[in-house]
Amino acid sequence: MTATIDRTGRGYDDIAVGDVLPELAIPLTRTLIVATAIATRDFQDVHHDPDLARERGSKDVFMNILTSNGLAGRFVTDWAGPYATVRRVKIRLGAPNYPGDTMTMTGEVVAKDNGQVEVKVVGANSLGNHLSGTVTVSYPASEGKDA
Repeated sequence: MTATIDRTGRGYDDIAVGDVLPELAIPLTRTLIVATAIATRDFQDVHHDPDLARERGSKDVFMNILTSNGLAGRFVTDWAGPYATVRRVKIRLGAPNYPGDTMTMTGEVVAKDNGQVEVKVVGANSLGNHLSGTVTVSYPASEGKDA
């Protein structure tokens, strides 16, 4: 996974409703799927055992929701800058993320008010949308006043 992180400190006043975030392509490796499931203490076999995942009707292991939540938040905070704090991640899952595919994250600022910015996010793979929803970040009081 590669992304440009804005270390110059994007601030609240630098953001406008309608701003589009740069796309982020995330290669879905087996290692990413298994390691992040284990790191989030999700030991369900469908996230690490291909044979058992197939027995349960899946074509392979698939990414867990905690990882999807984390990637959605990371996508927005990488763009929002180091002064932003995640306040809410509200997503729905769709198509599974399987190894060997790529999830491409896209986003657009849909609301901005009183130091908070809401970004609509979509994470799509070759099967369709894996996740869709919103991520809300806030900025410190000195950064959060509308001009």
